[in-house]
Amino acid sequence: MNQQISGKQTIAIGLMLFALFLGAGNIIFPPFLGQQAGTNLWIAVFGFLVTGVGLPLLGVVAIAKSGNLQTLANRVSPLFGLVFSIVLYLAIGPLFGIPRTGIVAYEIGVTPFLAAETIKSPLPLFIYTVIFFLITAWLSLNPAKLVDRIGKVITPLMIAVLIILVAKSFISPMGEPGQPSGEYVTQPFFKGFIEGYLTMDTIASLVFGIVVISSIKGMGITNEKSITKACITAGLIAALGLAFVYISLTYIGATSMDAIGAMDNGGAIISASAKYFYGTFGTIILGLTITFACLTTSIGLVSSCAKYFSEVMPSVSYKTFVLVLSVFSMIVANIGLTQLISVSLPVLVFVYPLAIVLIILSFFHDSFGGAPLVYKLALVLTGIVSLIDGLAAANIHIPLLDSLYKYLPLSSQGIGWVVPAIVGALIGLVISNINGKKAN
Repeated sequence: MNQQISGKQTIAIGLMLFALFLGAGNIIFPPFLGQQAGTNLWIAVFGFLVTGVGLPLLGVVAIAKSGNLQTLANRVSPLFGLVFSIVLYLAIGPLFGIPRTGIVAYEIGVTPFLAAETIKSPLPLFIYTVIFFLITAWLSLNPAKLVDRIGKVITPLMIAVLIILVAKSFISPMGEPGQPSGEYVTQPFFKGFIEGYLTMDTIASLVFGIVVISSIKGMGITNEKSITKACITAGLIAALGLAFVYISLTYIGATSMDAIGAMDNGGAIISASAKYFYGTFGTIILGLTITFACLTTSIGLVSSCAKYFSEVMPSVSYKTFVLVLSVFSMIVANIGLTQLISVSLPVLVFVYPLAIVLIILSFFHDSFGGAPLVYKLALVLTGIVSLIDGLAAANIHIPLLDSLYKYLPLSSQGIGWVVPAIVGALIGLVISNINGKKAN
């Protein structure tokens, strides 16, 4: 059997992965960054690309090398592997990520075309989410066909819509970048770096990695080296696509100030920009883009979560989980986006640094012999700091902890967990070398 994947197949998988990553948040955040960063947009967008593109790429590679998230997390301990994996899948899946795709697609793709009195009624959202998640369930029931359905059909359509939207911004810019504001004045790189967190793609990469592996295996490829190579190549294709989108949309935001004025969020900026360039047709273009982006992300998340939970609970089939996740997500989506974010954000703020540290350590796994203590101490110290961040996101403040937190290096930049993670890993390495106990 041929164990080499063709270039055409690899490109299709890369486009599928790009589409899975490109959710509504990925389109909304860059324009706001651009408008706020102004003349410092290139420094800020570089920071954004590090966390919005670089780390997700590393996440895909980490999963390709380890096989799946739980295997990777089990390097800390089997209990941590199970708990962390379940929490991550629930957070990025049915509790937040999946429902958000439906409600954001509705608010940006449908709401602009509804009358004011209709928007206030819960019925349109209910009808829309029922249809949205029925399509999600249908396309997720056979994950082996995801490449054909997304990589070869939906993704090219979405790319075409994006090109139509951004092309005119480069040909006929709305204006010149304005003056930077807020933290973009003094530390544009770090501000952009933190803004990249909002895409949540580093967490998503740990989930989507298994979709890519399943798609490759569905093509008859079983050789581990061939699978890893294809995953890395597909990840690079997706990363290039995301970088193009982020840079383009950031530029739109940066040059929009004179034409549309300051806006409170990226959604308003991109919507007003689309209308400025193309009128009503521009609004339709934006609606199609958001709908395609949200739908593909929803499919990827449902497929990944269903596959994981069916492996944890073999007595329940993959198809049953697809249906349960789709129905549950539809119900949660009707609660409302604001409530959804307020409940889920603290959990995501806590989990995100843990995912980053786990990914980075995986690339040094062989150099420290896979010593579990390195993973454990690094993640324990990271978890303590990120827990404080999570509590703060939930507006829960413990004075003593808040006071100590301020003394951590890089805490003012929002990444106070970095030094504790490094210290924990080094201490674990020293102790492991002294004890002479290293994992194989």
